[in-house]
Amino acid sequence: RGYHSVALGKWHLGGGEGMTPNEQGFDEFLGFLPGGAMFMEEGDSQVVNSKQDFDPIDKFLWANLKYAVRFNDGERFKPDSHMTDYLSRQAVQVIEANRNRPFFLYLAYNAPHTPLQAEKNDYDALHHIDDHTERTYAAMIRGLDRGIGNVLEALEDHGLSDNTVVIFTSDNGGASYVGLPDLNKPYRGWKITFFEGGIHTPYFIQWPAKIAAGSRYDSAVAHVDIFSTALAAAGVEPPNDRVIDGINILDYALRKPQPVLSRPIFWRTGGYKVVLQDGWKLQLQEQNDKTWLFNLNEDPTEQINLSLSEEHSDTLKTLREILYELDSQMVEPLWPRLIEASVAVDYTIDKLPDEDYESILWSN
Repeated sequence: RGYHSVALGKWHLGGGEGMTPNEQGFDEFLGFLPGGAMFMEEGDSQVVNSKQDFDPIDKFLWANLKYAVRFNDGERFKPDSHMTDYLSRQAVQVIEANRNRPFFLYLAYNAPHTPLQAEKNDYDALHHIDDHTERTYAAMIRGLDRGIGNVLEALEDHGLSDNTVVIFTSDNGGASYVGLPDLNKPYRGWKITFFEGGIHTPYFIQWPAKIAAGSRYDSAVAHVDIFSTALAAAGVEPPNDRVIDGINILDYALRKPQPVLSRPIFWRTGGYKVVLQDGWKLQLQEQNDKTWLFNLNEDPTEQINLSLSEEHSDTLKTLREILYELDSQMVEPLWPRLIEASVAVDYTIDKLPDEDYESILWSN
């Protein structure tokens, strides 16, 4: 349909032959292929760093990540500012350059991922936060918020806002290895777990020409729905030579009254498998037969495990059947796992108690 496509920021979907952004269909790419990058030079006078010495991943990142981006398949080079600010300004330039033709922009910020590095001006503005790590983390979000505002303002300035679909979301909740115990409150769990703290993320869609400001849709939706939603918004029929898992969210959210979306959503990492349907959520850990059953309609923060309740045995049986039906449709991983690690559900990695605690097994 003539859309010019641009990817900015984090890729993390492979750098081998056939896997780079340009080889996967993007007309332009400016960013970094690995799962992270430095935000600034560690010794820059305008950066504030927060190192988590208790976290082996953090130590690896500080020692190995580069402060660099690349354009398409070119050589890496250093940005001219904090990475978040740099990506935001590049996104504004993409909008300006493509304002007279249809375009698709994938803007993948790496903030506030570790390594934690904030601009000094943002850090100084948050003097009411005492904890250094929390203040650095919040300062990174402050810069992110400013950058997103600049992107939305660019759409407005060029008269594109009303007819541009903007989707804002995150790939996961906060991580336990940051060391901030209240990061995902009120939810339990972290990134890497499938408790709500790990998967219940922001999901905003702005389209002034079609979506009323302040409206909401309460049924569970997922990232797999973005593809079908974007196609429908652009007036493109989905491909019919493969199974498309996602649905067009707006087909439900814009109806009056809004129909309930009753379909299962499935997650899996190794033997840790989860299904959610109609507010009921089943988590299975096959390696040790752990089972959690939660009614999120009444218990959205997953405090009461109903898996041993006789009253809910039929629900447990039904969800287990749904889970394994979906699991049977998954292809086997192309590569074996490198590690299988225990992740505490309710504690950061630097504050693990001596007594027993709930955990999941994460395969990576």
